[in-house]
Amino acid sequence: MATVQKTKSAITLKGSAEIICDYLNCGINSILFQRGIYPPETFKSVENYELTMFMSQDKKIIEFLEKTLVQLKEWLVQRYVNKIALIITNVKTRETLERWDFKVEYEGDSSEQVSDKPLPTIKKEIRDVVRQITASVTYLPLLDCLCSFDVQIYTKDDIELPEEWTESEPANIKNAQSVRMKAFSTNLHKMETVVTYKNTEL
Repeated sequence: MATVQKTKSAITLKGSAEIICDYLNCGINSILFQRGIYPPETFKSVENYELTMFMSQDKKIIEFLEKTLVQLKEWLVQRYVNKIALIITNVKTRETLERWDFKVEYEGDSSEQVSDKPLPTIKKEIRDVVRQITASVTYLPLLDCLCSFDVQIYTKDDIELPEEWTESEPANIKNAQSVRMKAFSTNLHKMETVVTYKNTEL
């Protein structure tokens, strides 16, 4: 659950970044569970956004996502990030089978540091997106091979990367098909979720 800083019932820029990162943490975990990337017994059910969600209990995954989201939060406040991508890859062939793009737009000008959009309204918008992620298993191709995942953060070109971060090539998919999901907004950050997958029927 995101901790939102409030000033006269307003969401700050940092609080907005925390909301985005909380959604990404829940969304990525939900995708890893729904797509069967890891055994279901390694997840536990929690309540968030008035929904039952599944969060990984694997220490390595938890640590990886925590480190990624801490850095992401800082970059979101500084308006450095354009997109976050969750990449699902065939372990044996290294082929990218699925990519979840979380596209970021910055609303208002850089001088605007607070939003008066009600938190319950934002959470309802996020809940609608999470429901779409859950429903995606009805149309996404079965991942019938051993898969791994990675997270890419697309930033402005002039950013100085921390030592533990490296540049990587975009994860393109052959015979790609995309499905765009609903967007949500804090009135400081707007996030759109798009899943791109390999169309095995072509």
